[in-house]
Amino acid sequence: MAKYFDSKTFNAEAFGKYSSRIPNTKKNELLKCGAIRGNDKIHDAFANQTGTHYAVLPMLGTIGGAPQNYNGSTDITSTSTKTFNRGVITIGRMAAWTEKDFSFDITGGVNFMDNVAAQIVEYWAEVYQNTLIKILKGVFSMTGAANLKFVEAHTLNITEKAGADGAVGATTLNTASQKACGDNKNIFKMAIMHSTVATNLENLQIIKYFTQTDANGMQREVGLATWNGRVVFIDDSMPIEEFEGEKYAKVTASHPEALKVTAAGNGEREVSVATVNGAKFDSKWTAKEGDYAALVPSGISYTTYLLGIGAFDYEDLGVLHPYEMARNPYKNGGEDTLISRKRLCYAPFGISYKTSTTISPDDADLENGANWELVKSEDKETIDHKAIPIARIISRG
Repeated sequence: MAKYFDSKTFNAEAFGKYSSRIPNTKKNELLKCGAIRGNDKIHDAFANQTGTHYAVLPMLGTIGGAPQNYNGSTDITSTSTKTFNRGVITIGRMAAWTEKDFSFDITGGVNFMDNVAAQIVEYWAEVYQNTLIKILKGVFSMTGAANLKFVEAHTLNITEKAGADGAVGATTLNTASQKACGDNKNIFKMAIMHSTVATNLENLQIIKYFTQTDANGMQREVGLATWNGRVVFIDDSMPIEEFEGEKYAKVTASHPEALKVTAAGNGEREVSVATVNGAKFDSKWTAKEGDYAALVPSGISYTTYLLGIGAFDYEDLGVLHPYEMARNPYKNGGEDTLISRKRLCYAPFGISYKTSTTISPDDADLENGANWELVKSEDKETIDHKAIPIARIISRG
């Protein structure tokens, strides 16, 4: 009969060695998708300044200005490029794991610390991805007129649409890309989504999988897909939230879930004016007789991120003791602790971390929109948000 000791499987009958661990099902695709690149300027800023945890880096603007008339009598008036200031901050994290000598003795000599050590890389990959998701949450929670312009333009929220219109479809990605960046929409190269969203696209046969031809001339899918030309990465770590529905959305008469709005709402496929106006998403719409509405149920909302190459800059800044072992021979009959420390910088393109008062921001700091803003020049002009390769789609599937 199996027993458990310190959350590790121990078979009291066979005294078998502990030889496997629970597989890690997290994919951490955000780290692998190509949206993250190194930045020597970030590395140099922190390497050359002792004790620095915050740095302001210049981002050079482009030339501009209207051309003047060259007629032999008009003097030339020159303009200059703007320099935008970008604040970046270091993020420090640490963790430790303790194993008892008794665990080794009771299982016939299995070293559980080896099991811990084997998982370190996967553990930190999960932490790094979670850090990126917290930063993205903070970026899309920014306030202030210029920042809100970015947030609103780079968000396509279709959760309040009725029926299948509330889930991603054939035109969703293209619409979101254009909404965010206009004629610069091709800046987006990848989409990272929850498996529910990906499955919906697969069922609609919108996702196209790459194929390769094997030695026998047969074409086989290789597991890498595209959606409207953007590479798709599937990861269930992408944000999901409870969606509060049970409200009405305005639709056309041809919508498959349309209800005709009438005074009483007693007929088949009818709903009363009072019912719709008492529970509707669009506050600017006042339902009247002859309109059509559809009830949107509660459920789950899924966030899909659209990213371009270099959406994030990243540097591993190192620490004095990244790993060390500590032993306490007295506690619990003797135990060993493996300690791991990391210090890094993630910086979203075109977006600045505002405050240097925190030595290392925690997760709550990173997801706080008040700590982020678009980069700006000395005269407070902000970067054109169309240059930022970060956007999101919020859908019900």
